[in-house]
Amino acid sequence: MKKVVKFGGSSLASAEQFKKVGEIIHADPERRFVVPSAPGKRDADDTKVTDMLYACYDLAEEGKDFKQQLKAIRDRYQEIIDGLELKISLDEEFKVIEKNFKNKAGSNYAASRGEYLNGIIMANYLGFEFVDAADVILFDENGEFNAEVTNVRLRERLEKLPSAVVPGFYGAYADGTVKTFSRGGSDITGSIVARAIKANVYENWTDVSGFLIADPRIIYKPEGIDTITYKELRELAYMGASVLHEDAIFPVRREGIPINIRNTNAPDDNGTWIVESTCQKSKYVITGIAGKKGFCAVNIDKDMMNSEIGFGRKVLQAFEENGISFEHVPSGIDTMTVFVHQDEFMHKEQRVVSAIHRLADPDHIDIEGDFALIAVVGRGMKSTRGTAGRIFSALAHANVNVKMIDQGSSELNIIIGVSNADFETAIKAIYDIFVLMQI
Repeated sequence: MKKVVKFGGSSLASAEQFKKVGEIIHADPERRFVVPSAPGKRDADDTKVTDMLYACYDLAEEGKDFKQQLKAIRDRYQEIIDGLELKISLDEEFKVIEKNFKNKAGSNYAASRGEYLNGIIMANYLGFEFVDAADVILFDENGEFNAEVTNVRLRERLEKLPSAVVPGFYGAYADGTVKTFSRGGSDITGSIVARAIKANVYENWTDVSGFLIADPRIIYKPEGIDTITYKELRELAYMGASVLHEDAIFPVRREGIPINIRNTNAPDDNGTWIVESTCQKSKYVITGIAGKKGFCAVNIDKDMMNSEIGFGRKVLQAFEENGISFEHVPSGIDTMTVFVHQDEFMHKEQRVVSAIHRLADPDHIDIEGDFALIAVVGRGMKSTRGTAGRIFSALAHANVNVKMIDQGSSELNIIIGVSNADFETAIKAIYDIFVLMQI
């Protein structure tokens, strides 16, 4: 049995955290492949090493002196090395980094050094082989991750090793130029490694014990989620739930490899299991609630809209022409509403309105802002009657006006539109009706 273990920045922020990670890895001989992030914050007032590297490189790119900032980064790593009583030196590595910064190697290269250096320390601390991600994780000439070529190369490299450390967050183009994933991309690296070695489990260690049913900033001590499917997670992640980078799902999903979200500071907690499918019933009808503020609704009215072939395509073409993506498109017989991000739309709204008139010839267009969208997600909703009715009842009791409701054909999620001002109240009402009243 093989496990890939990825550790987030908070798990590797200091020597003390490194020691916790070491204990976790050595506690299970199946944890043979490790993906580290860059050191995160040691406390609330601290700065992540990745942010320090960005700031340092900005100075270098402007032709300003950056030695003091680079020394501060070096001191962070030296503090970890000293705390672990290791006999390694990163002097030569920092000489190379300084040279490449002066030569303006790029912000991708700069940001990647956080994981690269932490990987070197981790490999030395564990006695594992260090494998530079730039040698095995490849991007094509367009900057797109080359999944199949990477899978072959990474598998060939790792199958010969009993254990290895592969730093997260970055890879390289064919010419060796470093390319990073988006922030949080170490989650993706862990998933890529898990696929390559055909791992039995991908453990993602962070500072929380898995996913929660709702945002703890809104709900006091919300219940945790024991098991969630890939599809449910995608729905929640899309609407703002963030423990795992949403793109980390795809490499393991195709191989059927489960992900286990675990807490470095509470290693005995079971965490959350992310699986392709399961016969296990959710503890509650819903699996989770997530949402975002800041949407606006573009309402388009036209008599006999439903009998006009291509009307919806023409409306959406107006948004496409102006580079605006839509979120949801509920419709009626003579009405169609397009929900978009308000901050993206507001500067182009009149151009879009003109384009809709030109392309679709509507009777009337009305724009309403300050919407929030809330996703109620759960595989248990499909087999439970009256879920939408319970949501309406709970929101009515909380004096929340529902402005839109949209249920997907999979019956996995229900999207509710409310005003921004009612966002927190609505989430509390939904949580209460489905969770607190069932406890």
